[in-house]
Amino acid sequence: MTTQGTEKNHAAIWQNCLKLIQDNLPAQSFKTWFEPIVPVKLESNVLTIQVPSQFFYEWLEEHYVTLLRKTIKQELGKEGRLEYSIIVENNNSKPYTINLPTAHGQKYENNEVNIPFNVGTTIKNPFVIPGIKKYNIESNLNPIYVFDSFIEGESNRLARTAGVNVAAKPAGTAFNPLMIFGGVGLGKTHLVHAIGNQIKQLHKNKIVLYVSSDKFTNQFVDSMRNEKFNDFMNFYQYIDVLILDDVQFLSGREKTQEIFFQIFNALHQSGKQLILTSDRAPKDLKGMDERLLSRFKWGLSAELTTPDFETRIEILKQKMYQEGVQLPQEVVEFVAHNINTNIRELEGAMISLLAQASLNRRQIDLDLAKQMIKNFVKNSSREISIDYIQKVVCDYYKISVELVKSKTRKREIVQARQISMFFAKDLTKSSLKTIGMFFGGRDHSTVIHACQTVNDLMETDKQFKNDVVEIGKKIKINTV
Repeated sequence: MTTQGTEKNHAAIWQNCLKLIQDNLPAQSFKTWFEPIVPVKLESNVLTIQVPSQFFYEWLEEHYVTLLRKTIKQELGKEGRLEYSIIVENNNSKPYTINLPTAHGQKYENNEVNIPFNVGTTIKNPFVIPGIKKYNIESNLNPIYVFDSFIEGESNRLARTAGVNVAAKPAGTAFNPLMIFGGVGLGKTHLVHAIGNQIKQLHKNKIVLYVSSDKFTNQFVDSMRNEKFNDFMNFYQYIDVLILDDVQFLSGREKTQEIFFQIFNALHQSGKQLILTSDRAPKDLKGMDERLLSRFKWGLSAELTTPDFETRIEILKQKMYQEGVQLPQEVVEFVAHNINTNIRELEGAMISLLAQASLNRRQIDLDLAKQMIKNFVKNSSREISIDYIQKVVCDYYKISVELVKSKTRKREIVQARQISMFFAKDLTKSSLKTIGMFFGGRDHSTVIHACQTVNDLMETDKQFKNDVVEIGKKIKINTV
């Protein structure tokens, strides 16, 4: 057979293969993994194709070997085989090839071939190929964010507990991926950095990388523009723990989603850990590929909600400790009550209060806190919360909030519970059903009975009435 005839033959055979492959793959997958392939030769029913990197070869063998095998046998018969010609850059940046037969499902080990990648000892750029041995990669983690400074409460207990477990056993729990979701300023970034820092401390050989979805997208676009896509894929396949922040920003970016889908699959199948954050639950993410959303639901999705009054107080105490200051308890409670949106604003209010005291050379007291809050909070008329009412009532009677939520029928506990319900109905906009839920899931009829009981006792018991009036003053005094 002439050389010209051979070229036509192997090119034609591969084109026929591509038509069959294209019918069985999503468009982006076909474009990414099969369009770059170049047919080289056909000899004795062995078709040789040229692929741009070793990683490219391994990906084909791991994900598409069955499809390739069926396609080749359909075109070349039962004796048909496939061989790869892998382009590798040597130290002088000159390409040469390694010819490998298709493994047909058997994993090809890196250490069987010495490939002289030209890399340094530290990888800072995601487009530098890691090569065969381990290299140092900057994690982009903030060392300030650790579990010790992440205050635990009902609003974050599930997410924090899952994070601790993942840090202890990356990819060794059912929480893979672990998705942390919630509104702005609730601690998502703090928590995932804490997980990453803990993993680096406990598993020093693990490669951990934190990256925002925007940066990931920009890296992908740059890799395509500069023809370094394979290096980009190589780098991300090398990571042991990938933390992707704000995945909601992948919405509408179809090509970036397709690539992340492939990276997600490669890491997950290789026993690597994925940690994601989002401002909403997976089911509420719009403009996302359904296949990617299904992957997000494989592990655990844990929500961070607005911290309750007690947790806000602990957060402020933690901030006071970090700043080396002490504040009166009434000031701490006042700030915690009035800043009930998110942690970021809560800490910002504390910093603002310290700044006001320093600039005006004033002692921090309740009056200064009230003045600061009026300027800090847009709506100075803030609704009193049920958890705050519970705290004030329980402090007055020197009992724990958990007791008024419990089923105990001790007289002093029942009385505190009924007074709390009375003020919750009088001072908040919450429904009777919602109020009942704050007291151990009691129904609306219990709330109605409690309010009636308090009203009746105030008419007949002078001491009881004095207690209720005093408690009411304590609740309202901390309201701007």
